[in-house]
Amino acid sequence: MTDLTKLTIAAARDALRKGEVTSAELTTACLTAIDAADALNAFVHKTPDVAQAQSAAADQRLQAGDAPDLCGIPLGIKDLFCTKGVPSQAASRILEGFRPEYESTVTTQLFDAGAVMLGKLNMDEFAMGSSNETSVYGDAVNPWKVDDRKLTPGGSSGGSASAVAADLCLGATGTDTGGSIRQPAAFTGITGIKPTYGRVSRWGIVAFASSLDQAGPMTKDVRDSAILLRAMSGFDPKDSTSADIAVPDFEAALTGDIRGKVIGIPREYRMDGMPAEIEKLWSDGTAMLKDAGAEIRDITLPHTKYALPAYYVIAPAEASSNLARYDGVRFGHRARIAQGDGITEMYEKTRAEGFGPEVQRRVMVGTYVLSAGFYDAYYNRARKVRALIKRDFDQVFADGVDAILTPATPSAAFGLGEMADADPIKMYLNDVFTVTVNLAGLPGIAVPTGTDATGLPLGLQLIGRPWEEGDLLNVAYSLERAAGFVAKPDRWW
Repeated sequence: MTDLTKLTIAAARDALRKGEVTSAELTTACLTAIDAADALNAFVHKTPDVAQAQSAAADQRLQAGDAPDLCGIPLGIKDLFCTKGVPSQAASRILEGFRPEYESTVTTQLFDAGAVMLGKLNMDEFAMGSSNETSVYGDAVNPWKVDDRKLTPGGSSGGSASAVAADLCLGATGTDTGGSIRQPAAFTGITGIKPTYGRVSRWGIVAFASSLDQAGPMTKDVRDSAILLRAMSGFDPKDSTSADIAVPDFEAALTGDIRGKVIGIPREYRMDGMPAEIEKLWSDGTAMLKDAGAEIRDITLPHTKYALPAYYVIAPAEASSNLARYDGVRFGHRARIAQGDGITEMYEKTRAEGFGPEVQRRVMVGTYVLSAGFYDAYYNRARKVRALIKRDFDQVFADGVDAILTPATPSAAFGLGEMADADPIKMYLNDVFTVTVNLAGLPGIAVPTGTDATGLPLGLQLIGRPWEEGDLLNVAYSLERAAGFVAKPDRWW
C-alpha cells in the first residue's frame, strides 16, 4: 500500500485487521510526513518514542484479535489535553515546562482503545482565538494556499485542522468553546463535530470557559468522525458535567437515508453583507438535502442576533475565573522579581509575562463583567439571553425539526496577519454562525461542501437535537455524499 497517511481511519482500520498494513508502518509514515511539514507548524511537541511504543503494542493486540476500531490508528492530540509526561502547555508561556502527572479522560480512552499519539498540536493560547495566531509556538499554517499568501487554518484548533488536512495524521482531537472545531474544519476542508455538552468528559482538558467547552474529533470525513467520537465519549464520574447516557454506535447510524427528515433553515442566519458564494453554498446544500428526501422548512431563531455579544460576556467571565489559578507558584512560568517585591508583584509580573495579549484582554473583560456593580448589567443579562437562545432551539425541535442547516463560516480562510492587528471584534465575527450551538449545549458538525472562486474550501454546518449525534452524523453523511467534496491542497510545504 502507498500513501499510507492519506488513508481514512475507517480504511486504515480495515487494512490493519486484514493484515495489509501494520500500525508500525502507518505510524512511521505519519512521523515522516510530520518531519517534512515543519512549515505548517501544526505539531509543536513530537512524540516519536511514545508513538512507536504504542504502535508496537497495537500490533500485538491486532495479532491477538483484540482490536477496537482505533487500535493502531495514529492521531494528533491538541495541546489543551493533558498527556502524562508530555508537555501540555495550552500554547501558553505560563504553562512552560508543565508535564502532567496524569492523563486526560479523553486521551486515556483513546489509548485504551489502542490509538497512537504522534504528538501535541498547535492551537490558540488557552483556546482563545479564531486564527491560531495567539500561540506561544507561533502561527499554525493552513495547507491550502492562494498564490504566496499564507492562510490561517482557523482556531483555536488550528494545528489539528492543518495536520488532518495535510495528511500528517489520520485524525485529531479538538475542543470547541464557540466554534473552535467547526470553523477550522471549514477553513481546511475537513469534518469536525462538537458533540452535545456533557457527551465527552472535560476532565484533564485545560479549561477556558467551563460551561461552553466540549471536546470532539476532527477527521477526513463523516464516517471517521463517527468512529472517533464514539471512542472519545462516555460518562466520567471525575467530570461533574458529564452525562450518564449510553454511547451508541455512531458509525452504524450512517445509512445515508434521510427521507422524511425535517431540515430547518433559520432566517436570522441570512445576514447583511453575506458573500454571494456563502449564500450559494447554503442554497446548494439545501437543495442537496431536499433531493435526498428531506423536507425543508423555514424556521426562526429570534434571539440569534444577541448570541455573539452574550458569548463574549460569558466566555471571558468564565475564563477570568479559570485562569486565576495560573500564578507562578506551583507550576509553569514564574517571573523574576526584584529584591523587596512581594507576592502581589510576583503575581502581576508572572501573569504579564505568561499570558499573551488576547488572553489578557479576555481576562480583563471577564473580570470587569463579574465585578461589583456590573455583574447584573452584563453577566446576569448575558445568562438570561443564553436561556432565551436555548429556548429558541428547544421550540424549533419540539415543532418537529430534526436538524438545522447553516453556513459554518462567513468566508473562506483569510491570510495570516490580515486580522490579527485589526479591531478584535472583526476577528470575533468569525464565530457568528457557531456560538449559538455552544450557548445552547447542542451538537454541531461542519462538513466541506464546496470551494470559493480561488479554490479554497467552504463548509456548511448542521445543528442537531441534544444527544442525537447519530442522527446528526447521518444527515451530515448524506450531505457529504451529495456534495462529493474531494479536493485536497497542493503540496507546497
